[in-house]
Amino acid sequence: MKKAGLVLLAIGVLITIFNGVNFVTKEKVVDIGSLEISADKNHSVNWSPYLGVVLIVLGGGAYLLAGKKS
Repeated sequence: MKKAGLVLLAIGVLITIFNGVNFVTKEKVVDIGSLEISADKNHSVNWSPYLGVVLIVLGGGAYLLAGKKS
């Protein structure tokens, strides 16, 4: 349970610091025989920093409660 708490804590810190992820995919625009034209398309995935705070609290709680049971 301590490891799961630490993992949740680390993910929560990362989500709080980084508010989103951007990535690029190639999209085929024209495909006529041997002629292919593609374009880069930008995508972004954003999340709320409140999610990171919730994960920090849950991970810290799980870590502390797992330590008291031994």
